[in-house]
Amino acid sequence: MTQLGQKVAQLSLKRRLHRRMLILRRWIQRVLDQILICPLRKPIRYRMLTNATAVTSPSLSTPEGDFVSVEHVTPICHNHDMDSDLVAVKISLLGDSQIGKTSFLVKYVGNEVEQEALQKKGLNMVDKTLLVGGARISYCIWEVGGDKKYWDHVPAACKDSVAILFMFDLTSRWTLNNVIKWHQEARKWNQTAIPVLIGTKFDEFIQLPIDLQWTIASQARALAKALNATLFFSSATYNINVNKIFKFITAKLFDLPWTVERNLTVGEPIIDF
Repeated sequence: MTQLGQKVAQLSLKRRLHRRMLILRRWIQRVLDQILICPLRKPIRYRMLTNATAVTSPSLSTPEGDFVSVEHVTPICHNHDMDSDLVAVKISLLGDSQIGKTSFLVKYVGNEVEQEALQKKGLNMVDKTLLVGGARISYCIWEVGGDKKYWDHVPAACKDSVAILFMFDLTSRWTLNNVIKWHQEARKWNQTAIPVLIGTKFDEFIQLPIDLQWTIASQARALAKALNATLFFSSATYNINVNKIFKFITAKLFDLPWTVERNLTVGEPIIDF
């Protein structure tokens, strides 16, 4: 068994144990919620969105299926506690340096002038607000620098996140192997966030020999399964699957329809769930 295979097997066992503990914790929390009432603060719950079919309505989506943006993007995450009609969710981006995390983020927020503002000391934060099903959702996206010296930012980035995007370069298996370290570090601070595994630079990946593409795709799928994560191959340059990733997260959070099909064809942008 290869070193990666051994790590994946160990990680899979740890995930099963964590899952059982999480089920127990959730059961205990439900019991406590029925017993205890705290009038001084709002319960930490994400409300169901009304009119779920609006997500797939042509008036609320772009040709790729992205949600409509109703506010400009800003490089600082705001405090939305006083805005009662806004649902704020936090998402974290983790992965090695030079794999395209910032390019991915800039492509999603859709504002090239923000790129310079994103270059900070190891921790970038951006807001993007969308209209979904008649409700406004504000995504506060935290990107941690890829160098190990920036790992001190992981706790702040991961705490309270509803989803963690673990990213790697499809042309570098080294960055895929390192996802295991990022995952282990992130789960120290957040064990409930939705995990998403994202392979970047798909436009460069398809230039590789087909047998190497097959090997990398197989390893990525195995790791995604071990992490219990959905896998996306993406390209910020050609906007491949960038918007779909955030649509998937929104659908998972608010129990909205998810119509994108699984794609396991090597040579095409894989989506595996």
